This record gives sequence, structure tokens and C-alpha cells, in this order.
Amino acid sequence: MEIKLAKTAGFCFGVNRAVEMVYKLLDEGKNVCTLGPIIHNPQLVDELKSKGVKIIESPEQAGPDEIVVIRSHGVPEKTLNTARERGIEIADATCPYVKKIHRVVSEASREGRVVLIAGDPLHSEVIGIRGHCNGESYVFSDESSLYDFIEQHPELQNMPITVVAQTTFNAQLWQNCQKILKKVYTNAVIFDTICNATSIRQEEAEQLAKQCDMMIIVGGKHSSNTAKLKEVCERYCGRCIHVETAAELRDVDFSGIQTVGVVAGASTPAGIIKEVLNTMSENLKPVDETNVIEGAADANTVSEANAEKSFDEMSFEEALEASLNSLNTDQIVRGVVVSVNPSEIQVDIGRKQTGIIPANEFSADSNVDLLKSVKPGDEFNLIVLKVNDQEGTVLLSKRRYDAVEGWKKIVAAKENKEILQGTVSDIVNGGVIVVCDNVRVFVPASLATLNKNEDLQQLKGKQVPFRVIETGRKRRVIGSIRSVLIEEKKAKEAQIWETIEVGKRYTGVVKSLTNYGAFVDLGGVDGMIHISELAWNRIKHPSEVVNVGDVVEVVVKDVDKENKRISLSYKKTEDNPWEILKREYPVGSVVRVKIVNLTSYGAFARIIPGIDGLIHISQIANRRIEKPQDELSVGQEVDAKIINIDFENKRVSLSIRALLEEKENADNPPESQEGAAVEAGEQEPSAEPETMASDGAEVTQE
Repeated sequence: MEIKLAKTAGFCFGVNRAVEMVYKLLDEGKNVCTLGPIIHNPQLVDELKSKGVKIIESPEQAGPDEIVVIRSHGVPEKTLNTARERGIEIADATCPYVKKIHRVVSEASREGRVVLIAGDPLHSEVIGIRGHCNGESYVFSDESSLYDFIEQHPELQNMPITVVAQTTFNAQLWQNCQKILKKVYTNAVIFDTICNATSIRQEEAEQLAKQCDMMIIVGGKHSSNTAKLKEVCERYCGRCIHVETAAELRDVDFSGIQTVGVVAGASTPAGIIKEVLNTMSENLKPVDETNVIEGAADANTVSEANAEKSFDEMSFEEALEASLNSLNTDQIVRGVVVSVNPSEIQVDIGRKQTGIIPANEFSADSNVDLLKSVKPGDEFNLIVLKVNDQEGTVLLSKRRYDAVEGWKKIVAAKENKEILQGTVSDIVNGGVIVVCDNVRVFVPASLATLNKNEDLQQLKGKQVPFRVIETGRKRRVIGSIRSVLIEEKKAKEAQIWETIEVGKRYTGVVKSLTNYGAFVDLGGVDGMIHISELAWNRIKHPSEVVNVGDVVEVVVKDVDKENKRISLSYKKTEDNPWEILKREYPVGSVVRVKIVNLTSYGAFARIIPGIDGLIHISQIANRRIEKPQDELSVGQEVDAKIINIDFENKRVSLSIRALLEEKENADNPPESQEGAAVEAGEQEPSAEPETMASDGAEVTQE
């Protein structure tokens, strides 16, 4: 019979950090108490009790000389505030993944969003998360309870919602719930907060369960992530046994079993895993050493006897111990940034060696600036590239870890035809490179822009939407920006045709000019401004008013939805010359006008651009004239008085004669003329009619 061991087992990063924190405080001689059991493993909890670690239920139970350790599950914000107010010393071992959830829900609550949490409502982690929500929050544990919640709270369907998941939530269940959430709450913001280590364990458990006749799940009976591992295994394997210690395997019947898979929860100490495997191996054939656990976090140093041996030379027990205690190439570790310089990042990975991330192993974006992107205290998941024991360094890569995770997202996006966001990092021969989650995606030039022959350089450094259209060997990815832009354009077109109406204002961009007008892009649909609608005065060509690329504000004059035609106007009401005339040139105003045309019945004069007034022949002079040309010429400028405005028919009457008569009367007032005549002793002339001969007859003219 063969035993197959999951590569990822033992303490996860968060649990390991919490346990190490307790041991470190004990080594420093501190009196330690933990707020609840430090982990869901009674054997380790009992060991810590024997060393003097006390378990309390609230900070108030801590003595004055005791330090309270917050376990990796975290606690409500109120609990932390109580401890601070009472001056209680706190050592916060909350898992960084859980801390992130606290920040997300706290910010969502401040914004007035409703928080939904996928998880066990009675689990301490979920209780802690809800304790950081200052507004409405609800918990669902599976698809059924989610459907019940949706039915009970129809009022939330149009409200802003934020959704998170317990870090140990079942990954497959989470995917199913997300599909439901996206259909019901179209305005929901969903954060994928399942711990990466949890996802990896569940994936490995699934693969092993598909291959094995029996699965052994090692971990505390109250451990949530161990329970989830058992759920995953039970889907694919008929016989699944959950044990807390090796002693529980004594009565297990392995008869007829050819392959046994072993997985362990994140709260399971490496020592217990070793005991389980040793117990199984006592009566079975040696375990295939290539399946020895890699990367378990509970690590001491490799014994000197084993340090110089290869796995092939070691016994099963030696190989297991070595793998539990050493760093291996391609192993995933968690690092905390200690220092940053332009060429590399130094991180603490919880070992004696110094972790180093070279600049080119930080990101797939070759233009990244480490000093701007990273700061001490930042935490990353990393892949071990090389261990140098002589120098005491470990070469690490964030880029490669992100690429592995990013690749999963890329593959899923292709299957689901999902639209992704990425940044154009480089312009290359034949297209552009878009970086998305540290995966380099090649977009051919023909698929990079909406229209052909557009300058690709304009995309450099910009965030763009794209769709994955092909994945190949060596993680080669081809994407299309154009397909997304075309969809967006069609959506905008549909939106405009649904809402457009006469009189509505739009801001658009001038796309092209013709002799008869200008075409304007309204955001997916083109409209035309006829040359007569560009200006109130006559123009010979649209370029006198607008140019290609200008941003203009237009008004819809007419819409023909059947033929997809939109007529626009660029003329502004405030620039209407008749409005200017009404506002600034009332009847009685004296204006300087320019003669623009002469006819037999009068002269037309330009008052302001766009408005010509008529000076009737009878209003040109204060005497009778035969024709306007006798007094006026085209281009001549004269003063005239506005004597009438017909706004309805857009006509203006002007008079030069009125000004001449006013001047004449001003120069010779009637009173002064009469007085002068009397004073001179002259007789007032009689009012005799003027006469003139015409064909021997006498004609009287008044």
C-alpha cells in the first residue's frame, strides 16, 4: 500500500506566527495569557498550559503583570479598545489575511455599505470580523442560507453591498456563492479573502482524494480549516477519516486499501503529522519519499546527521524531519519587508537566513520603482528560488508567486470570457505588452485599439481592459483590447439611441469636416452640425468655427432613429444676434452702420454681424431724392437711428433723416428764429404754397 502526502501541511503562516509569538514571550520571561485557545489543537494548547500560558475569555481577566496575546483569528474592535482603555498590554497575532478583512469591512461600514460575510457565524474569526462592522452585517454559511437571506431581505437588492469570506471558507462553495451574489446584487463589491494557504490545501486535498482509496485528515476536531479539508475529501473519496492524534489510527482497518492520502489542517503541529505517518508506516510498506511534506511551517534546524544526506539516502523519518525543517526551492513562504533600496528588498521570512527579492523578481512590470511601491512592514507571499547557507541568504521571487496566482486568474478569465484590467508596460514589435497580476499578456497591434493605424505609443503606461483569447505553452497569453472597446462602443451607442431627444445637450469631439458641415462623436454615435448651425452669421467653411479634435457642446435639433441620423446645432442662444439686438439696441438707439446693398427703394445697412436694417429711400435724406445712390454708396459707414424692430418677422427699420432733422432743429430752435425776426423789424412771411410750372399748368406742392 502507498501513502501519498500533501505537499502543504502543518501550520500556516498566521498560526505559525501566533505560536512563535507565544514561545518568544515565554522565552523573555513574560507572563502570557491568550484570548481563547491560541490554535484549534488541544495537544499544543495543553503543552502551552504546562509552560504557564493561561487562557482567558476577555481582556479584563488578565492580571496586571500579564501580556494578552490576540490569536490569529482576531477579535472585535471593541475588545481591542477595552484592552487599551484599561492599559492592558497586548501582543496582536491576528493573521494578516484577517487584518485585511477587518480593514475592508470597517471602510465599507464607514461608506454606508451593507457587509455580507461567508462563513460560520459562531466561529471566532467571523465574530471578530463582524466586530469591525459599524453598520449592518450579515453572515451566510452556504448556498442554501444565502438564498434564504436574499428572500428575507429584498430591500437590500438595490443597496451598496460589500462581500467577504472567512479565510478558511470552502473554496468551491465560495465560487458557487459568488455566482449567486453577482446575479442578485449587481452593485456588490466582492473581495476574495480566502487565505491563499487554505485554497492551496483544499486544491491539494481534492487532487489526492481523486487518486486515493482512503483519506486521512489530521487536525483539531474544532478546527474550521480542517473541517473544510474533510468536506473537500468526502466529495471525491468514499473513505475519509478525521483524526486529531496518531492514537486514533490504531483501530482503523486498512485492508483492501491500495493508496492512502494524508492532509493536515493549518493548526496541526508538525510533530503530530510525523506521529500519524510513523504510526501508519509501522505496519505498511515504506512511504514514497517523493511525497514527503514540503514547506510545513513548524521548523527547527535540520539535524547535522541529515544535513549532508540526499532524500534518497535518508530513511522515511529522516526525510520527513528534513522536509519539515528546511527551505526548499519552489517552496512558498511569507515575508515581511525589513528594508528597501532601488535594486532589492530585504524581507524577514521567520528564519535565520535573510530573504532577498531582487528588483527583477518583484514585478513583471519592468518600470516598477521599488522605493515607491514597497515600504517596511509590507507582507508578501514569495517563492524560494535559491538557498545560500554559506552566506545565510535566501533568494526569493514575488513576481513568480504572483504569476502562478495570476495564471489561475487568466485561465479562469478565458473560460468565463471575463474582462480583465491591466497596465500597458511596453510597446513591442507587432503589438503591446499588458501586465495583469504579474502575467505578461501580448496584444497584437490589430487588437490593441478600436480603429486601425492608431498610435500604440499613446497606450504606454495606461490601464486598459482586455479579454484573454488564447493561452498556450510556457504560459503564453494573447489578449484583445479591441473586442472590449467594440462592446463598450455598442453599449454606448445603444444607451444614446435610447435616451437621445430633441433639445438635449451633449459634449462631443469633432471627428471630421466637410464643405457642408462638421461631424461630431457624441460618445459612440456621430451627429452632424450643418454649416448653417455652426454660427449665426454666414460662413464659407466649417473650419472658420471648429477644427478636428475640438471638444464642443451641441444641442440636438432633430433625430431620425430609423435612419440613424442626428442633426445638431452649435449656435449658442446668447450669441443670437437678435437677442443681442433686443438686449443692447432698443428702438431709438443711434448706431453706426455700414451700407451693404442698395436697391431702388432704399439701402440695407449692417447693424451688427447677422442683422441688416433697411433705410427706406424716404429716410435717407431730409429732402426728396430720386435714388439711394445719390446719397449713399456700398461700404460707406453712416449714423442711423433705429425707428422700428419687428422681432417676429426679423426686420429693422433705420433712419438717417431722423438724425438730420434732430440736428437741424437743435441748430435752429423755432423760438429763437421768431424772436430774431421780430427784433430785426422784419415781417413774418405769409404761408404761401410753393409753386412750379409743369406743361403750362400751376401745381401746388406742400
